[in-house]
Amino acid sequence: MKNANVNKQEQITADIAAPGAYKTIHLEEPLTRGDTLITSVQIRKPVAGELRGVSLMDLGNLDVVSLQRVLPRVTLPTLAPHDVAKLDLADLMALGSEVAVFLLKKADRPVVYPNS
Repeated sequence: MKNANVNKQEQITADIAAPGAYKTIHLEEPLTRGDTLITSVQIRKPVAGELRGVSLMDLGNLDVVSLQRVLPRVTLPTLAPHDVAKLDLADLMALGSEVAVFLLKKADRPVVYPNS
């Protein structure tokens, strides 16, 4: 049984590391962390375990507390809850909207046209 869990975790890690697994969001208002200026954040589709303790309804409604719990689990660089609290509202909406899109089935996701 333990071996199956290890293999599942390895598969999740491989899926996360796959090309195109992250979507880059360019921040309108960069975050400062020490001497580092964060101008963009990569976000990936969460797996079910990363949504523990969060209501899917609240997450789909872009509830700030829910986003503060989930975004640290799915962003690079990792945004801590206090980073999420400091985000510009437009940037919070961009990241939250991406999380909400990830909750949809592929067939229900909006079509994105290149160069539009």
